[in-house]
Amino acid sequence: MTNSWIDPVFFELGPLQVRWYGLMYVAGFAVGSWLLTRLAKTGFWPLPKEKVDQYVTALIVGMFLGARTAYVFIYNWDYYSGHINEIFHVWRGGLSFHGAVFGMCLATAWFARRNKVHWFQIADCMAVAGLQGIFFGRMGNFINAELYGRVTTSPLGIVFPGAGPYPRHASQLYEGIMEGIVLAIIIYFVHRRQRYYGLVSSVFLVGYGAFRFIVEFFREPDSQLGYYFGGLTMGQILCLLMLPLAGVLYAWSQKAKIPNPLMAKNPSRA
Repeated sequence: MTNSWIDPVFFELGPLQVRWYGLMYVAGFAVGSWLLTRLAKTGFWPLPKEKVDQYVTALIVGMFLGARTAYVFIYNWDYYSGHINEIFHVWRGGLSFHGAVFGMCLATAWFARRNKVHWFQIADCMAVAGLQGIFFGRMGNFINAELYGRVTTSPLGIVFPGAGPYPRHASQLYEGIMEGIVLAIIIYFVHRRQRYYGLVSSVFLVGYGAFRFIVEFFREPDSQLGYYFGGLTMGQILCLLMLPLAGVLYAWSQKAKIPNPLMAKNPSRA
């Protein structure tokens, strides 16, 4: 692939533009909502299925607030400290996945507390139903020709518009496949066999941290940040922090011992 590219605008209606990137987010949340209703039917979602829409709304708010806040203060504060009025200009881009996860975890904590269930019961459902959203989001990044990879001589290299004349790794596709498909499959099987809620959340942190850490070796680092500690990107540093956090969550889940209802229905899975 060299000269042609997918138009990032799906269609235009006067001044209104509907972009593929936005449609990818809509698809991710729509599929996630459907999967949560499926989890409600199996009993893994601990609340009535009518609560799913409320939770998804909370997740959307938490995701955007967390993603934007982390991008501004962790990835690009040097710029925004001198352009405070642009902090809320999200239509110009600038979201952090790690910040999005943190924001969704806070939204999950608020929702769980409000509905008098344990955080693990909702967080595990978020991991099972939400990972496919990573796939859709990375496809949106690919269509936008953003977050592309490093220059490569590999036959898989792609010349991205606006990224110079040399082929680059399609790191968006690597992430979409590894984190949005492979990890989602792993999480699906874990959620059906875990004895107590919480293992899924721990596996998510380990799996995402490991896969993203690997892909960062192929992804072009943020130009305003570059490398740390002799070659690590900010994304890799944040992924390394996810690993001890996974251990803390797992220890907490073993102490909380919130039983997985799927195991009670089929104890032979243990």
